[in-house]
Amino acid sequence: MSKKPVKSASKSGTKKTGPKPAGKSAPSASTGPSELPVPNEKKPYLVLARKYRPATFAALIGQDAMVQTLTNAFLMGRIAHAFMLTGVRGVGKTTTARILARALNFADENGPRPNIELKTLGTHCAAIIESRHIDVVEMDAASHTGIDDIRELNESTRYGPVSAPFKVFIIDEVHMLSKNAFNGLLKTLEEPPPYVKFIFATTEIRKVPVTILSRCQRFDLRRIVPDEMSGFLQGILEKENVGIEPDALVQIVRAGEGSVRDCLSLIDQAIAHADGEISAEAVREMLGLADRSRTIDLFEAIMGGNIAKALENMSEQYGAGADPMATLNDLAAFTHLVTRVKVVPDAKNDVALTPRERERAATLASRLGLRSLSRCWQILQKGIAEIRAANDMLQCAEMVLIRLAYAADLPTPDELIEKITTTETPEPAPRPQISSPRPPGGNSGQSARAVAPAPDQVAAPEPVRIESFTDLLALASQKRDLVVKNALETGLIPVSIRDGHLEVGLAEGANPQIIQTLSARLRDWTGRPWLVTVTTKSGAKTVRQQRDAGQSAEMEKAAKDPLVQAVLKTFPGAKLVKVRVRDEHISAANEPASGGRDKDQDTE
Repeated sequence: MSKKPVKSASKSGTKKTGPKPAGKSAPSASTGPSELPVPNEKKPYLVLARKYRPATFAALIGQDAMVQTLTNAFLMGRIAHAFMLTGVRGVGKTTTARILARALNFADENGPRPNIELKTLGTHCAAIIESRHIDVVEMDAASHTGIDDIRELNESTRYGPVSAPFKVFIIDEVHMLSKNAFNGLLKTLEEPPPYVKFIFATTEIRKVPVTILSRCQRFDLRRIVPDEMSGFLQGILEKENVGIEPDALVQIVRAGEGSVRDCLSLIDQAIAHADGEISAEAVREMLGLADRSRTIDLFEAIMGGNIAKALENMSEQYGAGADPMATLNDLAAFTHLVTRVKVVPDAKNDVALTPRERERAATLASRLGLRSLSRCWQILQKGIAEIRAANDMLQCAEMVLIRLAYAADLPTPDELIEKITTTETPEPAPRPQISSPRPPGGNSGQSARAVAPAPDQVAAPEPVRIESFTDLLALASQKRDLVVKNALETGLIPVSIRDGHLEVGLAEGANPQIIQTLSARLRDWTGRPWLVTVTTKSGAKTVRQQRDAGQSAEMEKAAKDPLVQAVLKTFPGAKLVKVRVRDEHISAANEPASGGRDKDQDTE
């Protein structure tokens, strides 16, 4: 409703509102100096962001909390003297500041009175909307950062407004002020004259000193949600008589990232690019985006381990003009979407998604595990950082895809342990030796022929039994659990072990968490619960210490052996480095049938 008076003023015959002297602004186009008509000359084009800039609080979208607070403040007469507006670019900070200045300085035939509704143009409204009112001073802090500018501002606050009820200072990008400028503003901001109002706007609220923030009433303008943004843009396109495909609108809303100005700028560009109805293909070409459906195909190929198809998809998108960085960003965005749908199924109902995205995201979320999706996200984030520093972005992107395809099907450590535990089979039992019938006249000493047993005669695997600490060490080695094996050898002192109960002591510096890990591993390996307790008994040694002590004893014993001493004497400089004792059954098996030679020791 705020757009119609401005539009009608620009079409009112040959007269048009032009610059007015200070304090003489009026809503009517008939007041003020008129401009000479220029026949057959088209008006300069006004971009959509300026043409459809809201002039009232009712026209603002997505800022209901702020509008409600200001409405109540105006109704109760509790209007602050300083306001701080913060938010990302393009959400309406400067626009809100001008609307607020208009509401503060509203005046009509009934006199000046603050008015939040602004259903009609007041005496000063047109001049404030057009940023030419003498009592509404707009200052860009990016170009006026010094203390001298603030001194000038402070000096001007000593004089009252010329025609409006309040003198309003709008300082945009206030975070750009220098430290001295902020300090110079403090006193005036804390105790301004009753006719002065301050409105600050910034995108970097953290750069504003807390001493300034504490003197202002702060409003955080939020990003516009996709469904609200889509409806707003659709309404503007209808007024402009421009058609748009639903997918194209979704892409523009997504690219705008909640900024109204960014979305309107993209709409402007898309209208010029498409030269008619805005299609999704035209928006993709304009923004250099990858086809969303092809991004989903690429994701499916990667998670399925189909490297050839993934590389072909990437090459085709690159040939069509898609930026490799944009493709990986889209891939990361879709990974995030699938993960969200996996955790919160209702996330697929987001209005910013196309029907195809909703359907395929839900399907993939049901098929993929959360760990695989998290691993995919981490690899993509690292790959995107690598692409920024790469000389050839396409090559780097392809290497990221290859890494993803190989990592997609890798099991996690828990899955790997579970898989090994459930699929590992014990060593096959010795095959029974079945003697073949002796041929006539055969030798009784003839070797027997081994016959493989039938499948149904294979013995079932015996349950895992642990009767000693040595059995436990062997099982950890068999399971290739290096963490547990190392803890059993160096961190735990064996005390006792019996059916389902293990008692150990903790060596100095050992991690107590290994007790819980060991209990869980025993339960997984044996299929039954184990009680692992820690004792405070001292004096015992770990397996590694016992092994080292035994090795030292064997070394001393071997060094005293006459044969070893003779070898060392024969070869000067030689030394004994290791002693290896043959097992008794090996020694016995190697003894000749006729003899009874003594068991010996090997020395190196």
